[in-house]
Amino acid sequence: MTNRFRLVAPSRRRIMKVVARAPNPYGLEIIESCLNCPHREERLFCNLSQAAVERLANITSPASYPKGATLFVEGQTPRGVFIVCEGHVKLSTSSSDGKTLILRIAEPGDVLGLPGTISGKPYEVTAEVLDPVQANFIARQSFLTFLQEHSDAAVRVAEQLSETYHSAFAEMRTIGLSHSAEEKFARFLLDWSSDHTRERGPVRLKLPLTHEEIAQMIGASRETVTRLFAELKRRRILQVKGSTLVITDRGELEKLVGS
Repeated sequence: MTNRFRLVAPSRRRIMKVVARAPNPYGLEIIESCLNCPHREERLFCNLSQAAVERLANITSPASYPKGATLFVEGQTPRGVFIVCEGHVKLSTSSSDGKTLILRIAEPGDVLGLPGTISGKPYEVTAEVLDPVQANFIARQSFLTFLQEHSDAAVRVAEQLSETYHSAFAEMRTIGLSHSAEEKFARFLLDWSSDHTRERGPVRLKLPLTHEEIAQMIGASRETVTRLFAELKRRRILQVKGSTLVITDRGELEKLVGS
């Protein structure tokens, strides 16, 4: 199951500059300016022309948020966008009877609140911090003016909106067409480990999600997720050590999806 929209620029070169960082109570190393960010060329939206990055640095307001903080809520009038610099943010939607579906987990480099900020319509999801996060906020009017002035940034936004559309479609297809909870759970684990497909042997992952949150991502109950974890551990496909998940047999997971 697709659960992340991480966009990574092809270049892996790093900018050799001194990074201005400041301590904070959440254990993050705050990047004070987009100009000094060591990850610019790795993140699609941030990998812009020098002029665009300089302008971006002038209109962003960096802040750190603790686990459980809310950046914005579904139905709220859009104030602007948040660029995730460090940490993870859970994006979810809820029904009138209180049921929640987690749509994806945003990672560093993602721009949150894009559709609402551009269209002027209410935010379509709730953004909740999963672990301590640094996010740079840009007010709506400043962001729209920035896109008008810098075409390369506008193209990046169009690319991310397109990726959002395709990922949302894949999400609906997975939830709607998967034959069993086991298949959806296996697909979730494979997608979460997609960055490690070239690794040989066991794959170790940090999984900052509770069983309840995983259930909300695959459209199942918490009890079902707990049972599936126990079953895959019994079959030696998975190991769980605290917040570390070890996939010991990726091939068996792929068989579950294929079946």
